[in-house]
Amino acid sequence: MPKALLHTTIGHNDKIDLPEMKLDNIDAKIDTGADSSSIHCHHIEIIKRKGKRVLHFILLDPSHPDYNNRSFYFDQFKQRSIKNSFGDSEKRYIIKTTVVIFEVEYHTEFSLSYRGNLTYPILLGKKFLYRKFVVDVAKSNLSYRRKTRKKKKES
Repeated sequence: MPKALLHTTIGHNDKIDLPEMKLDNIDAKIDTGADSSSIHCHHIEIIKRKGKRVLHFILLDPSHPDYNNRSFYFDQFKQRSIKNSFGDSEKRYIIKTTVVIFEVEYHTEFSLSYRGNLTYPILLGKKFLYRKFVVDVAKSNLSYRRKTRKKKKES
């Protein structure tokens, strides 16, 4: 008989950390309809920096004034066709970075896209969720609550 897999329950949204980008408590939507994860940003462009081709983008997160319109640079990136929410394929840049959720670090890929005036600057898709999480849409911010409770106990 196969051994049961243990998964962490995650709600329909949460707050995550992206330590390599020095971002904490960023709102993320758990999106089981999306294959890949994405970061909502604008001014996505390849520039020359110190003689190297670098991917530059500006984060869009109006809920975090300290993070909104902040520039990021990645020298390792790729480009891939990804289907958007309307089913149309579009070329997007892909970066890899670390996500911290439930106090565990995961190295994962994010596509960069401008998604209009949406609520969440981060979408966590199926490739990230697979074999790690079970989604309970009636819950939210489970990781963030655990993190804040732990900080209160430590103080």
